[in-house]
Amino acid sequence: MGRIIVVANQKGGVGKTTTTINLSASLASLGKQVLVIDMDPQGNATSGFGVDKNEVENSVYELLLGLKSVDECLMPKVFKNLSLIPSNINLAAAEMELIEIERREYLLRDILADISDRYDYIFVDCPPSLSLLTINSLCAADSLIIPVQCEYYALEGLTQLFQTVQLVRERLNEKMVIEGLLFTMYDQRTNLSQEVVENVKENVDIYVFKSIIPRNIRLAEAPSYGLPVIEYDRKSAGAEAYMKLAKELIRKKK
Repeated sequence: MGRIIVVANQKGGVGKTTTTINLSASLASLGKQVLVIDMDPQGNATSGFGVDKNEVENSVYELLLGLKSVDECLMPKVFKNLSLIPSNINLAAAEMELIEIERREYLLRDILADISDRYDYIFVDCPPSLSLLTINSLCAADSLIIPVQCEYYALEGLTQLFQTVQLVRERLNEKMVIEGLLFTMYDQRTNLSQEVVENVKENVDIYVFKSIIPRNIRLAEAPSYGLPVIEYDRKSAGAEAYMKLAKELIRKKK
């Protein structure tokens, strides 16, 4: 059974999609079989793997509504050992269309139950909101990674996210755990980044990944080329940080 890991934070611009793309690609480069599901209507994870989201015919939208099967929506080997279920703006309509469906919170979980044994890891990239799409993802999750940007308002919104996670655990998915907080956009040249790290550690009783993702120009450039940073510049600080994170996640699972 593949481990289903949701990457979520309702605060935008924290490195959520960057983490989904580069952590999954790093694990794949280590020989793990990985599936990425883009649950964000913006489709940034899709384009980050070099897929033209505007040309996608079968996406997670068709999958959730039961219009297409998993294998019809699956894009195999977009990267070595890594497959993708893409997304595009059509998914924005799903919120309204799913309202009338019974057990709508469990649609993704039921879909993944049939294919999880094909993969070592399944990553779900969520929209930057606590929407029905995010709730669907959390209901399917074994665990949750929360990217936290190293800025003054790092703790802002985390309380609400923690409350949502607790409600989901109590009412919908008791097995889900928080895998950990991941610091992103760390700038070692400033005192602020270190202060944010220390502040969050003092105020949150949750595992914090030892691997920290730095601000890195190669990491920022890679999506425009449709490549994970490990393919764009393997020796960059961003690539090395995500590889370190991948190895930490593997060790943590044991």
